[in-house]
Amino acid sequence: MQRYILRRLLQGALLLFIVALVVFALARVSGNPIDLLVREDATAEDRAHLQKALGLDRPMHEQLYIFLTGAVRGDLGQSIRYRRSAAEVFFERLPNTLKLLPLAMAGALAIAIPLGVLAAVYRGTLVDRLAGGLAVLGIATPQFWLGIVLIYVFSIQLGVLPSARMGGPSHYVLPAVTLGVFLLAGMMRLVRSSLLEVMGSEFVKLARLKGLSQTIVIWKHCLRNALIPVVTLFGVYFALLVTGAIVTETVFAWPGVGRLTYEAVIFRDYPLLQAVILLKAVIVLSVNLVVDILYAYLDPRVRYA
Repeated sequence: MQRYILRRLLQGALLLFIVALVVFALARVSGNPIDLLVREDATAEDRAHLQKALGLDRPMHEQLYIFLTGAVRGDLGQSIRYRRSAAEVFFERLPNTLKLLPLAMAGALAIAIPLGVLAAVYRGTLVDRLAGGLAVLGIATPQFWLGIVLIYVFSIQLGVLPSARMGGPSHYVLPAVTLGVFLLAGMMRLVRSSLLEVMGSEFVKLARLKGLSQTIVIWKHCLRNALIPVVTLFGVYFALLVTGAIVTETVFAWPGVGRLTYEAVIFRDYPLLQAVILLKAVIVLSVNLVVDILYAYLDPRVRYA
């Protein structure tokens, strides 16, 4: 296990290096931040002075060297827009996203697991077809469209829920539902397919021959073994929701890391964009490593060389 973890850590370091190179190159494609920072009547001297102050007058290879050496030391640069450490701005916004995720994921799991079990137990019936239709609809519905529809119905027409920004418990409902719908659909289908596979196993047949009830066989014996791929998807979705809730947070003006990424792109804040994406990559790699380690504890048959 230790050798496996060490190997994964080395692979993660290599992937972070590649991500850093790609992010550095793509950030420069978005345009020059000087165009957004100077006034329209600014002279060429003013532009040159600001470009020098931000370090953008240096050659690309020198800028890349400064970025990589700083990242190794934990210094991801200063945000052009906020005039503060880019990493500090990221970790200031991260709790806002993490406050939203538990509600979205808990709600999705509370619905997805029972629906997936029912769809597997009653395979081919109306229950299975309805659950399948719900899953397809959840996967196919764009998050930005769902968010706008929820705002129109519950905020504008009914006036029962706030439409944007952080606040009391009611502010969490619409963005959590928007995030949770896609997760619910994927989880439900995975629970169904995984449970169907486990239900055909020999140990399940043996449990039934011993006279155990259908409820005990499904919920005690089958579901635990069927949760291994679900845990995988859960970890992947957790990382994706932390790093990829850009659309939802932008629609609801939620001050999390997703909206921060959007702001970094719009304002061409090179250091902030590089820091945000690199730190997101660290989160994704860390979550995936934790999920892989959990395999050995969920299923004793899983061993790593």
